[in-house]
This record gives sequence, structure tokens and C-alpha cells, in this order.
Amino acid sequence: MSPINKTEVGKIIITRLSRASWFMIETDNKILHFDPGYAGYFQNQRIPLDELKKKADIVFVSHCHKDHLQQEALNRIIKQDTVIVAPIKCASRINSKNLRIVQPGDSLEFTEIGITVVNAYNTQEGHSTRKVHHKGDFVGYLINLKGKSLYFAGDTDLIPEMKDLGKVDIAFLPIGGTFVMDIEEAVAAVCVIDPNITFPMHQSNENLQIFKSAVKSKSGSRVVTLEVGDKTTV
Repeated sequence: MSPINKTEVGKIIITRLSRASWFMIETDNKILHFDPGYAGYFQNQRIPLDELKKKADIVFVSHCHKDHLQQEALNRIIKQDTVIVAPIKCASRINSKNLRIVQPGDSLEFTEIGITVVNAYNTQEGHSTRKVHHKGDFVGYLINLKGKSLYFAGDTDLIPEMKDLGKVDIAFLPIGGTFVMDIEEAVAAVCVIDPNITFPMHQSNENLQIFKSAVKSKSGSRVVTLEVGDKTTV
């Protein structure tokens, strides 16, 4: 894709930086990162190193599993005043004086950015087969940014709290099964949340198009699929 040198006012650039859930969000004056984790060397993961030169204003961490949080990844993207927002179980894994510990139900506000911390967890009835994400220990985020509402689900099944999110413009939902929702359950989540745009994450390559087709048959949400290094403007 062609490089984008400047973000238009009111627009949001979304770049995918890992096969799990690492996304970078750029506006005309803010850079946000979600779940900066990886397995192996940056180059082996096709992470575009030039993108990591854009230092984060805020980093959001949903939990401290290694595919969602690595200190080396953090070191690449933070600057002196970068704020890192994370649940308590991540505290020992993050070396930063600007760490904000949060739990579900918390609200934070930074310049032009409103943040609500929400639940992310596995349920007994959920389609995940390994129930390792426990209620209260893992989080998602609802972000108000440039007049748009962004929901970053973290690692989760379809949970009752999703129906109370309110208007969501852009949703980032895991679809890969095993530790998170599978495609069928993620499609059901889209129907509950009803976002304008959905970005699937935490998946294998073949999941992307299957999920996109399934959502199209049941919802008006537009699914945008990104490979590592891809970006789009919304």
C-alpha cells in the first residue's frame, strides 16, 4: 500500500502489527497502540519497522500473555511521556513510570480521548475450548476518539456486557477459537454490538474471509480484513 504521511483531520488510520491483536491507531494528533506483543523477531512477523518509529501517546494492554504484551515491543513504541493502560496482573511485566492500572468499570480521560474499561473473559457456554481468561483479570476498552466510538474486545467470548456498549462505530473482535470466540460466536457478537465496521483479529488466515462472508449474511456491519503491515483509513 502507498505510504500515508499525514492523517486528515477527523480521519483515523488503522494499521495491523501482529497476527494476534496489535493495532496502531493514528489521528491527526494522536497515536494509540493496542496489545503490542509478538512471537519471534519483528522481521519474521512481517512487522513494518518504520511504523514503530511513530511513538505512542497511549498504549492499551488487555492482558499480559506474550502475544499481547512484550517489553521489547513496548520499548520500540514508547516515548518519555507515553501512558500505558493495563490491568493489575500486567504491572510486574511493564517497566514504565506512566503505568495506569485499571479494572472493568473504570473511566479515564486524556486530551480528546475518553476511555471506558470493560470486561473480557471466557464463559462456560462460550465456544472457546481453553477457558484461561477469567472475569475481572482481563479487560477490553471502549474508546471515544475524534467523534467515533472504538471497541477493542481483547481476548473474550461473547459476553452479556456487549449488549450494553452503546453505539459502536468500529469494533476489533477475536475470531480464532481455542482461547477466544470462534467464527460462529464472533458473528453473533457482531449482531449484538452492531458496529459500523468490524476488524477481525486473533485468527488464522483462512478465518478472515469465512468470517467476512458470515457477517455479510447476517449483519450490516462492514468487515475490514488486514494482514500484518496493512493499513486503512476510516
